[in-house]
Amino acid sequence: MYYDDLPIWGFLGKVDKEGKADPSEYKYYLFKHLHFEIFYNKDRVIEINARTDPSALVDLTEDKEVDVEFVYSAKWKETNIAFEKRMEKYSHSSSLPRHLEIHWFSIINSCVTVLLLTGFLATILMRVLKNDFVKYAHDEEAADDQEETGWKYIHGDVFRFPKYKSLFAAALGSGTQLFTLATFIFLLALVGVFYPYNRGALFTALVVIYALTSGIAGYTAAAFYCQLEGTNWVRNLLLTGGLFCGPLFLTFCFLNTVAIAYHATAALPFGTIVVIFLIWALVTSPLLVLGGIAGKNSKAEFQAPVRTTKYPREIPPLPWYRSTVPQMAMAGFLPFSAIYIELYYIFASVWGHRIYTIYSILFIVFIILLIVTAFITVALTYFQLAAEDHEWWWRSFLCGGSTGLFIYGYCLYYYYARSDMSGFMQTSFFFGYMASVCYAFFLMLGAVGFRASLFFVRHIYRSIKCE
Repeated sequence: MYYDDLPIWGFLGKVDKEGKADPSEYKYYLFKHLHFEIFYNKDRVIEINARTDPSALVDLTEDKEVDVEFVYSAKWKETNIAFEKRMEKYSHSSSLPRHLEIHWFSIINSCVTVLLLTGFLATILMRVLKNDFVKYAHDEEAADDQEETGWKYIHGDVFRFPKYKSLFAAALGSGTQLFTLATFIFLLALVGVFYPYNRGALFTALVVIYALTSGIAGYTAAAFYCQLEGTNWVRNLLLTGGLFCGPLFLTFCFLNTVAIAYHATAALPFGTIVVIFLIWALVTSPLLVLGGIAGKNSKAEFQAPVRTTKYPREIPPLPWYRSTVPQMAMAGFLPFSAIYIELYYIFASVWGHRIYTIYSILFIVFIILLIVTAFITVALTYFQLAAEDHEWWWRSFLCGGSTGLFIYGYCLYYYYARSDMSGFMQTSFFFGYMASVCYAFFLMLGAVGFRASLFFVRHIYRSIKCE
């Protein structure tokens, strides 16, 4: 419960388990008297606490309707604490030494992961690539007719455009927009725009910044689609606009209907829904179209350092662990292991009663997540090309975004092992909105993984001479 963005904690009832081994013998009571203690400074509320009267109880053990007359009382006390400092007590709670130790352990764990992965890539890839470059250079000088092997063998296919290029460009555009959105949100958090329990400001910033950055999605998707020699850029733009907003809108409609059916305050009022729709119609859509037109007119060509052959080479039979799903599992595990400790605190803040204010540590973890995602995707892309599998475009995107699937798997663990949520409404809200968040992570990290792989592939093929 909140009053003027101040959190109010209190018990609504109690369960009497004393001397009863069988849960069916438990007695359930509801408190019907709440006492509020309110501290104020002039005309501003500084702090508010809630207590219950243990003697005012209603027995709810039997499953039948009960008429209850609720009572509340309030006591006002004056305080000297300034209004600007009323949130400090909540901010300090997440900075206690015990919590900071866990956060720094998370940072150190993530940094060790990054160092190990970077060392692995630097040692293995650079040594292998160096040997490849020397071998290929020797082959060109000594035996021009010698058969090529490895990643150089598929130089004529590696830049062959992927299947479903309109969907691919739309996913890349949406992922780039979500990456920009996350960056802006972190910058606002670091400069102190968001304070504890002012969740309205965070949600407002998410809606407004998403609307303002839709031009980035339109430009990125249309420009890349035209580079892939796509012709129906209008359909691509519509796909870009609906790729993330479509599932999010359907999820919101279902969950808001559930909240209305349960008469819950979580249901958004009609006026707020109209405002969000107007923002989408008057800001998001026009900026998406303007960005798409700018991207189509950019006239940029796809920069491929080697020529693509007319007919694709056949991909040799590969072992099962080189298929898409096992590769996604390997790619998603390392980035997830770098953030899973911090995930608990974020979940406890969003879905529980904890307070999260250490945005600087969260930003460091976010940077580590991006680095690990880029590095592991590049490594898997190299191994895929070395196995003469040239269909790396979609694979790099899926491997990069697979961390989002691991986060959703963590949602299952958190719900059953860490939270006290139950009932259809809480379950649908948790899994529905977390599915949207994990889908956003999938698109964002998929775009990061593909961009890193594209940079790497261009670099290695630019370093050799191919006929």
